[in-house]
Amino acid sequence: MKIEDLFNKVENTEREYKQSILINFYYGYQELDELHTLESNIRVFLFGKGIGELDGHEINMDMSDGTLYLHAHNAEELFKAIRPILLDAPFMKKAEVHLRFGGRRDASAPEIDFILE
Repeated sequence: MKIEDLFNKVENTEREYKQSILINFYYGYQELDELHTLESNIRVFLFGKGIGELDGHEINMDMSDGTLYLHAHNAEELFKAIRPILLDAPFMKKAEVHLRFGGRRDASAPEIDFILE
């Protein structure tokens, strides 16, 4: 094994996951504790399942709203699995969910948008 092999090894990374989920939400808290708790709950839930991963978040500097990014083998399956966790976070109510059933470069990939309820 060469040193390059350590850095090229891919396990459950975005390169393997061909589908994605973006969740746009109104945040409204002054600190990131609530968001970090949600992310931690999602990561703990997904650990070892192999159905997807939480890639992170973006949040406006004024903490008004943000976006969660997830990658999956099957976006619908991942969303259904984490939906109860999302609904436990008050700031996720009425979030805008975007499921993409293909890679970023696939212009013909089907997409679905809906409100989290």
